[in-house]
Amino acid sequence: MTERGTAAYDGVEGLPPLVRSAVASARAAGFDFCCLPQQGMLLRLLAGGAGAGVIGETGTGFGAGLAWLADGARPGARLISVEHEPARAAAAAAIFSGAPNVEVHAGGWQALHAFGPFDLLVLDGGGQGKGDEPPLDPARWMRPGGLIVIDDFTPLTGWPPTFAGKPDPARRYWLDHPRLRATQVNVTPDSATILATYVG
Repeated sequence: MTERGTAAYDGVEGLPPLVRSAVASARAAGFDFCCLPQQGMLLRLLAGGAGAGVIGETGTGFGAGLAWLADGARPGARLISVEHEPARAAAAAAIFSGAPNVEVHAGGWQALHAFGPFDLLVLDGGGQGKGDEPPLDPARWMRPGGLIVIDDFTPLTGWPPTFAGKPDPARRYWLDHPRLRATQVNVTPDSATILATYVG
């Protein structure tokens, strides 16, 4: 969830219909944390690469990121997202009521594990290892060749990675993990995303 991410949609034209609905729902609720439009475009591209696989997301919010994923998903793909706040989960589920391949569940991010293993896993609301929470173990969640996506990092400018002048163990976990092949891409000049392929 990106701080002031919802505001980044102001003036953006040509949004996919589900994305437009999710952002409108977020705005109506005063929810400021939609994924950035640039991150959404990346998610749409990556969803296509998952083929007819299983796509998971932690932290639905009001469904903006999930809507980008659904817009890019191929026929046969199954999309499952979990949201810890029941009212947000219900609002997002209503947006996807006409999409039988998309499921939104209320619950903690750990509940998503039951729907795996995943071909594409977007960690937007838990499992990243940010703060005091340990990161998830890719071996328990991913199919070999599956891709993990983690946004809301600042661009990496040196090694070892730091954030606010301190070591950044979450980013180092993903970039150094022995069973992942990971890189960072900048989606804006001040926002970066880690892409990590699980090699099994």
